Amino acid sequence: MTLILEPGTAVAHAWWWRTEGSSPDPRDLALLSENERERAARIVHPPTAVGFVAGRAASRRILSGLLGVAPAEIGLGRRPCPGCGDPLHGPPAVLYPQSPLWISISHTTGCGMLAVARVPVGVDVEGVRDFPVEELAPATLTESEHEVVLGAEQGGARTWAFLRCWTRKEAVLKAVGIGITTDLRAVETRPESAGPVVVAAGVPGTPASWTVADLAVPDAWAAAISVPAPSDGSVFEVRLREHA
Repeated sequence: MTLILEPGTAVAHAWWWRTEGSSPDPRDLALLSENERERAARIVHPPTAVGFVAGRAASRRILSGLLGVAPAEIGLGRRPCPGCGDPLHGPPAVLYPQSPLWISISHTTGCGMLAVARVPVGVDVEGVRDFPVEELAPATLTESEHEVVLGAEQGGARTWAFLRCWTRKEAVLKAVGIGITTDLRAVETRPESAGPVVVAAGVPGTPASWTVADLAVPDAWAAAISVPAPSDGSVFEVRLREHA
Protein backbone atom coordinates (compact mmCIF):
# COMPACT_ATOMS: atom_id res chain seq x y z
CA MET A 1 0.00 0.00 0.00
CA THR A 2 3.00 2.29 0.30
CA LEU A 3 2.97 2.69 -3.50
CA ILE A 4 0.21 5.24 -3.15
CA LEU A 5 2.59 7.59 -1.40
CA GLU A 6 5.27 7.52 -4.07
CA PRO A 7 5.44 10.63 -6.31
CA GLY A 8 4.33 10.05 -9.86
CA THR A 9 2.26 6.97 -9.10
CA ALA A 10 -0.61 6.94 -11.60
CA VAL A 11 -2.98 4.98 -9.40
CA ALA A 12 -6.27 5.73 -7.70
CA HIS A 13 -7.28 3.44 -4.86
CA ALA A 14 -10.90 2.85 -3.92
CA TRP A 15 -12.45 0.87 -1.08
CA TRP A 16 -16.07 -0.12 -0.56
CA TRP A 17 -17.77 -1.47 2.55
CA ARG A 18 -21.22 -2.60 3.63
CA THR A 19 -23.22 -0.68 6.22
CA GLU A 20 -26.12 -2.08 8.21
CA GLY A 21 -28.11 -1.55 11.36
CA SER A 22 -30.59 1.07 12.52
CA SER A 23 -28.11 3.10 14.56
CA PRO A 24 -24.39 3.93 14.26
CA ASP A 25 -21.86 1.51 15.71
CA PRO A 26 -20.43 2.97 18.96
CA ARG A 27 -16.96 1.88 17.83
CA ASP A 28 -17.38 4.03 14.73
CA LEU A 29 -18.75 6.98 16.67
CA ALA A 30 -15.68 6.89 18.91
CA LEU A 31 -13.48 7.70 15.90
CA LEU A 32 -15.45 10.79 14.85
CA SER A 33 -14.68 14.35 15.83
CA GLU A 34 -17.08 16.24 18.06
CA ASN A 35 -18.40 18.20 15.09
CA GLU A 36 -18.98 15.00 13.13
CA ARG A 37 -20.87 13.40 16.02
CA GLU A 38 -23.05 16.49 16.30
CA ARG A 39 -23.71 16.36 12.57
CA ALA A 40 -24.62 12.67 12.78
CA ALA A 41 -27.05 13.40 15.62
CA ARG A 42 -28.89 15.89 13.42
CA ILE A 43 -29.49 13.35 10.62
CA VAL A 44 -33.11 12.21 10.94
CA HIS A 45 -32.96 9.32 8.45
CA PRO A 46 -31.34 6.37 10.32
CA PRO A 47 -29.68 4.67 7.28
CA THR A 48 -28.16 8.01 6.30
CA ALA A 49 -26.80 8.53 9.82
CA VAL A 50 -25.36 5.01 9.84
CA GLY A 51 -23.75 5.59 6.45
CA PHE A 52 -22.25 8.93 7.46
CA VAL A 53 -20.74 7.61 10.69
CA ALA A 54 -19.49 4.38 9.09
CA GLY A 55 -17.99 6.37 6.23
CA ARG A 56 -15.98 8.69 8.44
CA ALA A 57 -14.81 5.80 10.63
CA ALA A 58 -13.89 3.50 7.72
CA SER A 59 -12.05 6.34 6.00
CA ARG A 60 -9.97 6.97 9.11
CA ARG A 61 -9.14 3.28 9.47
CA ILE A 62 -8.04 3.03 5.84
CA LEU A 63 -6.06 6.27 5.96
CA SER A 64 -4.44 5.13 9.18
CA GLY A 65 -2.81 2.27 7.29
CA LEU A 66 -1.62 4.61 4.55
CA LEU A 67 -0.31 7.42 6.73
CA GLY A 68 0.95 5.57 9.79
CA VAL A 69 -1.25 7.50 12.23
CA ALA A 70 -3.83 6.06 14.62
CA PRO A 71 -7.38 6.26 13.17
CA ALA A 72 -8.61 8.58 15.91
CA GLU A 73 -5.79 11.02 15.12
CA ILE A 74 -6.74 11.41 11.46
CA GLY A 75 -8.15 14.90 10.97
CA LEU A 76 -10.76 15.20 8.22
CA GLY A 77 -12.04 18.49 6.87
CA ARG A 78 -12.42 20.29 3.55
CA ARG A 79 -10.36 22.08 0.95
CA PRO A 80 -11.67 25.49 -0.16
CA CYS A 81 -14.35 25.30 -2.84
CA PRO A 82 -12.67 25.84 -6.25
CA GLY A 83 -15.74 27.72 -7.42
CA CYS A 84 -16.11 30.35 -4.69
CA GLY A 85 -13.23 29.77 -2.27
CA ASP A 86 -15.53 28.97 0.66
CA PRO A 87 -13.73 26.56 3.03
CA LEU A 88 -17.02 25.13 4.32
CA HIS A 89 -18.22 23.29 1.23
CA GLY A 90 -15.15 22.29 -0.77
CA PRO A 91 -14.00 18.70 -1.36
CA PRO A 92 -13.05 16.55 1.64
CA ALA A 93 -9.43 16.60 2.74
CA VAL A 94 -7.00 15.08 5.21
CA LEU A 95 -6.10 17.92 7.57
CA TYR A 96 -3.86 15.84 9.82
CA PRO A 97 -1.28 14.54 9.29
CA GLN A 98 0.02 16.68 6.45
CA SER A 99 -0.30 14.56 3.33
CA PRO A 100 -0.12 14.83 -0.48
CA LEU A 101 -3.22 12.66 -0.81
CA TRP A 102 -6.60 13.70 -2.15
CA ILE A 103 -9.70 11.85 -0.96
CA SER A 104 -13.37 11.46 -1.79
CA ILE A 105 -16.06 9.80 0.34
CA SER A 106 -19.51 8.58 -0.71
CA HIS A 107 -22.26 6.54 0.90
CA THR A 108 -25.72 5.26 0.11
CA THR A 109 -28.04 2.83 1.86
CA GLY A 110 -26.04 -0.29 2.62
CA CYS A 111 -22.71 0.79 1.11
CA GLY A 112 -19.94 3.34 1.52
CA MET A 113 -16.80 4.18 -0.46
CA LEU A 114 -13.47 5.99 -0.11
CA ALA A 115 -11.20 6.97 -3.00
CA VAL A 116 -7.60 8.09 -2.52
CA ALA A 117 -5.08 9.44 -5.06
CA ARG A 118 -2.21 11.87 -5.41
CA VAL A 119 -4.41 14.01 -7.69
CA PRO A 120 -7.97 15.32 -7.27
CA VAL A 121 -10.34 12.36 -7.13
CA GLY A 122 -14.08 11.89 -6.89
CA VAL A 123 -16.14 8.79 -6.14
CA ASP A 124 -19.88 8.20 -6.06
CA VAL A 125 -21.98 5.16 -5.12
CA GLU A 126 -25.74 4.85 -5.47
CA GLY A 127 -28.17 2.10 -4.52
CA VAL A 128 -29.93 0.39 -7.43
CA ARG A 129 -33.63 1.09 -6.96
CA ASP A 130 -36.62 2.29 -8.91
CA PHE A 131 -36.10 5.82 -10.22
CA PRO A 132 -38.65 8.04 -11.96
CA VAL A 133 -36.21 8.19 -14.87
CA GLU A 134 -38.65 9.84 -17.26
CA GLU A 135 -39.22 12.65 -14.75
CA LEU A 136 -35.54 13.12 -13.86
CA ALA A 137 -34.13 12.92 -17.38
CA PRO A 138 -35.02 16.43 -18.62
CA ALA A 139 -33.21 18.14 -15.74
CA THR A 140 -30.20 15.81 -15.47
CA LEU A 141 -29.28 14.35 -18.87
CA THR A 142 -27.70 15.76 -22.00
CA GLU A 143 -29.53 15.24 -25.28
CA SER A 144 -27.42 12.23 -26.24
CA GLU A 145 -27.65 10.75 -22.73
CA HIS A 146 -31.42 11.17 -22.88
CA GLU A 147 -31.52 9.16 -26.11
CA VAL A 148 -29.40 6.35 -24.65
CA VAL A 149 -31.22 6.13 -21.32
CA LEU A 150 -34.77 6.43 -22.63
CA GLY A 151 -33.83 4.12 -25.48
CA ALA A 152 -33.00 1.35 -23.00
CA GLU A 153 -35.65 -1.22 -22.16
CA GLN A 154 -37.94 0.01 -19.41
CA GLY A 155 -37.09 -1.45 -16.03
CA GLY A 156 -33.66 -2.64 -14.90
CA ALA A 157 -31.81 -1.76 -18.11
CA ARG A 158 -33.10 1.81 -18.05
CA THR A 159 -32.30 2.20 -14.35
CA TRP A 160 -28.72 1.03 -14.91
CA ALA A 161 -28.28 3.39 -17.85
CA PHE A 162 -29.52 6.31 -15.77
CA LEU A 163 -27.29 5.37 -12.82
CA ARG A 164 -24.27 5.13 -15.10
CA CYS A 165 -24.89 8.75 -16.11
CA TRP A 166 -25.63 9.91 -12.58
CA THR A 167 -22.66 8.28 -10.82
CA ARG A 168 -20.27 9.43 -13.55
CA LYS A 169 -21.53 13.00 -13.32
CA GLU A 170 -21.29 13.08 -9.55
CA ALA A 171 -17.85 11.44 -9.49
CA VAL A 172 -16.52 14.06 -11.92
CA LEU A 173 -18.09 17.00 -10.09
CA LYS A 174 -16.84 15.72 -6.73
CA ALA A 175 -13.35 15.42 -8.22
CA VAL A 176 -13.66 18.99 -9.49
CA GLY A 177 -14.64 19.93 -5.94
CA ILE A 178 -18.04 21.55 -6.44
CA GLY A 179 -20.40 18.59 -6.22
CA ILE A 180 -23.89 18.72 -7.71
CA THR A 181 -24.10 22.51 -7.89
CA THR A 182 -23.93 22.95 -11.65
CA ASP A 183 -26.22 22.22 -14.58
CA LEU A 184 -25.98 18.44 -14.93
CA ARG A 185 -27.12 18.74 -18.54
CA ALA A 186 -23.76 20.33 -19.34
CA VAL A 187 -21.78 17.24 -18.28
CA GLU A 188 -21.72 14.58 -21.02
CA THR A 189 -20.83 11.10 -19.69
CA ARG A 190 -21.28 8.93 -22.82
CA PRO A 191 -23.28 6.13 -21.17
CA GLU A 192 -23.20 4.09 -24.37
CA SER A 193 -19.51 3.42 -23.63
CA ALA A 194 -18.38 0.95 -20.99
CA GLY A 195 -15.56 3.36 -20.25
CA PRO A 196 -13.31 4.74 -19.07
CA VAL A 197 -14.46 7.94 -20.76
CA VAL A 198 -13.16 11.50 -20.80
CA VAL A 199 -15.58 14.13 -19.49
CA ALA A 200 -15.42 17.94 -19.55
CA ALA A 201 -16.77 19.74 -16.48
CA GLY A 202 -16.15 23.34 -17.58
CA VAL A 203 -15.26 24.79 -14.17
CA PRO A 204 -12.68 27.63 -14.37
CA GLY A 205 -9.45 26.99 -12.51
CA THR A 206 -9.80 23.19 -12.63
CA PRO A 207 -8.61 20.59 -15.17
CA ALA A 208 -10.52 20.80 -18.46
CA SER A 209 -10.84 17.04 -18.89
CA TRP A 210 -11.52 14.24 -16.43
CA THR A 211 -11.25 10.49 -16.79
CA VAL A 212 -14.18 8.62 -15.27
CA ALA A 213 -14.59 4.86 -14.87
CA ASP A 214 -17.36 2.65 -13.56
CA LEU A 215 -16.46 0.54 -10.51
CA ALA A 216 -17.24 -3.16 -10.15
CA VAL A 217 -19.11 -3.06 -6.84
CA PRO A 218 -21.83 -5.65 -6.05
CA ASP A 219 -24.97 -5.42 -8.20
CA ALA A 220 -27.04 -3.79 -5.44
CA TRP A 221 -25.09 -0.59 -6.13
CA ALA A 222 -23.62 1.42 -8.99
CA ALA A 223 -20.41 3.43 -8.60
CA ALA A 224 -17.90 5.52 -10.53
CA ILE A 225 -14.55 7.20 -9.91
CA SER A 226 -12.92 10.19 -11.61
CA VAL A 227 -9.48 11.81 -11.79
CA PRO A 228 -7.95 14.45 -14.09
CA ALA A 229 -7.34 13.02 -17.56
CA PRO A 230 -3.57 12.36 -17.87
CA SER A 231 -2.05 14.94 -20.23
CA ASP A 232 0.19 12.30 -21.84
CA GLY A 233 -2.76 10.08 -22.70
CA SER A 234 -1.66 7.31 -20.34
CA VAL A 235 -4.13 5.10 -18.50
CA PHE A 236 -4.85 5.97 -14.88
CA GLU A 237 -5.10 2.66 -13.04
CA VAL A 238 -7.85 2.10 -10.47
CA ARG A 239 -7.45 -0.48 -7.73
CA LEU A 240 -10.68 -1.45 -6.00
CA ARG A 241 -10.98 -3.57 -2.87
CA GLU A 242 -13.47 -4.33 -0.11
CA HIS A 243 -12.84 -2.90 3.35
CA ALA A 244 -14.00 -5.35 5.99
